[in-house]
Amino acid sequence: MEGFELALHTLTHTPAIFAAMAGVAWGIIGGALPGLSASITMALLLPLTYGMQPVVAIILLASTYVGAEYGGSIPAILIRTPGTSGAVTTAIDGFEMHRKGKGGEALGISLACGVVGGLFGMLLLVFMMAPLAQMALLFTAQAHFAIGILGLSLIATLSAGSPLKGLMSAILGLALTTIGLDPLSGVSRFTFGSADLMGGIDPVLVMIGIFAITELFIQASQADWGKTASSTRISLPSLKMWRRIWPGTMIGSGVGGVEGCIPGAGSTLSAFLAYNEARRWSKHPEEFGEGSPEAVAAPEAANNAVASTGLIPTLAFGIPSSASMAVLLGGLILHGLEPGPLLVEKSRGVVYGLFGGLFVANISQLLLGLVLLRPCIWLVNQPRGYLAAGICALVLSGIYAVDQNMFDLVAVLGAGVLGYGLKYFGFPALPLVLGVVLGRIIENNFRRSIDLGYGDPLVFFKDPIAGVLLSLIILVIVSKVVLTGVRYFRTRRASTQAA
Repeated sequence: MEGFELALHTLTHTPAIFAAMAGVAWGIIGGALPGLSASITMALLLPLTYGMQPVVAIILLASTYVGAEYGGSIPAILIRTPGTSGAVTTAIDGFEMHRKGKGGEALGISLACGVVGGLFGMLLLVFMMAPLAQMALLFTAQAHFAIGILGLSLIATLSAGSPLKGLMSAILGLALTTIGLDPLSGVSRFTFGSADLMGGIDPVLVMIGIFAITELFIQASQADWGKTASSTRISLPSLKMWRRIWPGTMIGSGVGGVEGCIPGAGSTLSAFLAYNEARRWSKHPEEFGEGSPEAVAAPEAANNAVASTGLIPTLAFGIPSSASMAVLLGGLILHGLEPGPLLVEKSRGVVYGLFGGLFVANISQLLLGLVLLRPCIWLVNQPRGYLAAGICALVLSGIYAVDQNMFDLVAVLGAGVLGYGLKYFGFPALPLVLGVVLGRIIENNFRRSIDLGYGDPLVFFKDPIAGVLLSLIILVIVSKVVLTGVRYFRTRRASTQAA
């Protein structure tokens, strides 16, 4: 009951409702632009949240994620170009429905099932956060350090590509956080005499550079897509259609609800799993790939469920489940909120206010999705160069407007170049971003733990929670390395036999 009162107070005494609706609207527009993705759409808002109340800023970012998951289905259905990574499976059958003249029906299924999945995920979020909050008092500085390292190791080893490259990327992110003044002694580190580096590198600048500027560089190196979207009108599912797609919607909601809690999974994996399970239990599996409405309903419900349940590990343990949640994590830290087991105890108003904001976001998504379809189709039809130039201007002007500091622009562009280099050489960018976001938290808790243990490094294993988490870290890394090695030797042996 206290949580309901806090959520209601936030909605009635702050601009939270307007922030939720604005976030959904911006998310739908950003998600509809191929190449932006949900994380970039959220990162573009970070500079604008500096002067906002923490709860309003977090609601704005979380609502943007909700809207982007639906927005990504618009170009996926109309031009078979997913606006977000989670809409890849939607493009398979959604575009086939559009080719058969049922594009409006596919967009309506995507919107309606997304709202159902989002509300289902939000219920899981509300009911699971309370038990996790009870664990807060059990976590010491050693446990907080272990959680941070566990998050880095999970994201690094579960990222696509080599686990070694993922770990190297995470270490690089941690190294960037050592620039500036030592948090305990005040000694300057790696500043090279520059006053601009005394305060360290703002994680927000790194995130915007890695997610937004890097993507602009990548798009600039590719040919224009040269596709146009025909105009269509959205049509919400009829009662007969609901009877058919309801099982797939529930399957997608369940899969997304579970997968959202797993670091490194994200909406893409959830969408694929939901698609496969919906096909397995469907009465018409032969229609999958040929324009099945169930194949649109299941992944879209999963995507939107992830947008809510992905907050569980992000808020409770500081371990984001995806790149979008890493941006939200940066927003929490930007506004002085330290994610982890104590967040619910220390900032109950923010957490329960966020729950209320997410409810408004999921409900308003239905109306805003209907209203914004035509402008989104117009945006999808614009040449890539015009869109990229507008996004670049928005990014740089927003960054400069915060402190009117040219160094911030240099840092953002430098992070963009770094991200492009990582992409070029096959290094995942998410571990680096997470390392930058969690670096200070990890360092502070490490130093505090060492002081409490009088310099004894075994102090981490004397704490039961920290010991279990650190053992799990070792198990995760070793198992991933072993599996990668086994896969490599099997591939090599198969290629040798084929030759």
